[in-house]
Amino acid sequence: MSFLGHFQIFLFLYALLLLSAQSRKTEHDTESSDDGAEGQRWAVLVAGSKEYENYRHQADICHAYQILRKGGLKDENIIVFMFDDIALNPKNPKRGVIINRPGGEDVYQGVPKDYTGEAVNVENFLNVILGNKSGVTGGSGKVVKSGPNDNIFIYYADHGATGFISMPTGEALYAEDFIKVLERMHLLKRYKKMVIYIEACESGSMFEGLLKTNLNIYAVTASNAKDSSYGIYCGDTYPPSPPEYNGLCLGDEFSVSWLEDSELHDMRKETLKQQYQVVKRRTRSSHVCRFGSEELLKDYLVSYIGTNPENKNFSLASLTASQISNLSLVNTREIPLLYLQKKIQNAPVGSPERQEAQKNLLDEMNHRKQIDQNIIEILRVSLNQTNVLDLLTSTRTTGQSLVDDWDCFKTLVKSFKNQCGAKMEYGMKYAGALANICNMGVDVKQHLHRQGNKTQTFFWPSILSPFLGSQDTAAYTSASIEHSAMSLRINLHASYVSPDISLAFVVATEMTLLVHFGVDELPG
Repeated sequence: MSFLGHFQIFLFLYALLLLSAQSRKTEHDTESSDDGAEGQRWAVLVAGSKEYENYRHQADICHAYQILRKGGLKDENIIVFMFDDIALNPKNPKRGVIINRPGGEDVYQGVPKDYTGEAVNVENFLNVILGNKSGVTGGSGKVVKSGPNDNIFIYYADHGATGFISMPTGEALYAEDFIKVLERMHLLKRYKKMVIYIEACESGSMFEGLLKTNLNIYAVTASNAKDSSYGIYCGDTYPPSPPEYNGLCLGDEFSVSWLEDSELHDMRKETLKQQYQVVKRRTRSSHVCRFGSEELLKDYLVSYIGTNPENKNFSLASLTASQISNLSLVNTREIPLLYLQKKIQNAPVGSPERQEAQKNLLDEMNHRKQIDQNIIEILRVSLNQTNVLDLLTSTRTTGQSLVDDWDCFKTLVKSFKNQCGAKMEYGMKYAGALANICNMGVDVKQHLHRQGNKTQTFFWPSILSPFLGSQDTAAYTSASIEHSAMSLRINLHASYVSPDISLAFVVATEMTLLVHFGVDELPG
């Protein structure tokens, strides 16, 4: 063979080596080259709650961070919002450690503290994703410095309601405001493609009838616009959280589904559509929904969350996360009650810990009673009619936004929060009723100040005694629980509490009759 022939073969082999090297680089860092020429991957992770009882939200977010880092995203491209009051909380049995499943590894270690405490607020979040550093107050000041070739992943775990998701401080994040910022980002060419995952009750209402399909944004929510979301790995469920956690839920059903799926598989071989199907199948108690640009369904997850090189040989078909049993789940709005119930069970009779938990349980029950009363009065006064029960549950056709007048809705929600106090996790379930008032064209400012509070009182120590124990019953004989005849018109709502308690407790209020049975029944 001539010299020219040998030289051509050499060039051919050299080209193959270059292509192979480039392929290996792309496999690990698809659409995220070091020089940014092909675009970078950005991620914003938000735990929108605080307090130890909401442990699961920060656990979900910390777990997501670990997956992104193992997937090849750089710390400078991951921005974390969390109040950071869980890991070192005196109630945490493993100080400095957060786990997201029973026996799981510490997911807290190494998580950046970009925005904590009071810096976890809606203004900072919106300015961070817009890349507006001058609009950020407190925190690290890190923002998404993305361009037209970059992909953005947003994951938000929190309490939610019709039309908004919460923040631990300040105002909530309303769907209208979120959508406006996303549309502005699209107009400014701040991204190439965007994927959003939201874990919250009624989270579908953040996009239903609002997110356009031409923005190159694909969103997945834990529930539709009507459903609650559910906690997982809780006390008496299966598998349970360790006993020292007093029944606390370590994660959320939707979040655990996508997180554990992402841990197992090679994200270069799993598409967004495939993960949606897996998560929808595994999330059994709420209706997982998707919105936005379906063209992104064919994209591989590596383009947004990276992939762990250790999963190179695992395919979607070869390894699948275990199915979640219905016995593993708890309606997120019932978690505070279950946590206190477990604390009472575990504390010695007559101990200060038991007495404190009993007091806190009664306070929570009375708080919920007051919320139930307030919403009925708001509806009666606003609409000047007595038969208002239909407004509590009526919703719109799929594909329509649940809110027409956002200014009215925000005003009414803020007033309701002020009336009901700071803890709104339970009261949020009535946001749909507030939206219905605004959709009917009611002048809420004129009517809100007329809100009253008319109830009657009765005592129910004999019902509470199976839950509290005979020696504790006396502490509750003076506890008043208010109700009206309207409670008889509400369907019973059953939740799973504990297999060894035949009747945990009954709370009768003007709006709700909650009966917790020791059976395998969960709210649908």
